[in-house]
Amino acid sequence: MSLVEEFNDYRTRMNERIMSYDNKVIKRFFNLDTNTYADGALDVKTKEMLGLVASMVLRCDDCIKYHVGKCYDEGVTDDQIMEVFSIANLVGGSIVIPHFRRAVEYWEELKERGSAE
Repeated sequence: MSLVEEFNDYRTRMNERIMSYDNKVIKRFFNLDTNTYADGALDVKTKEMLGLVASMVLRCDDCIKYHVGKCYDEGVTDDQIMEVFSIANLVGGSIVIPHFRRAVEYWEELKERGSAE
C-alpha cells in the first residue's frame, strides 16, 4: 500500500470511528476545522498553504500529509510548494528538516499517482 493510500484509509476509518461516538464537543471542533479552511477572504489554496507551514513548524506529520494532499488538490505547483517548505524551514528551524523530507516524499508520490484521492 502506498503512503497516500495508507494515510487516507487510516484517516477516513478513524474519523468515522471518532464520529460514531456522537460527542458534541468533538463534532463542533471538527466542524470548526472544516469551516476555517472553507473559501472566504482567503481562498482555499492560500489557507491550505498556511496550514501546511503551521503543520511543519509544529512538526505534525499527519497534519503535513493532510495539507500537502490538499495543496496538491488545489493546484499548488512544485515552485509554490517549495516556497511553502522554505518558509516552514525558515520559521521552524533545522528541526523541521526531517518533516520536510517526508513532505517531499509524500508530494512526489501524489504527483506520481496523479491525485490525492
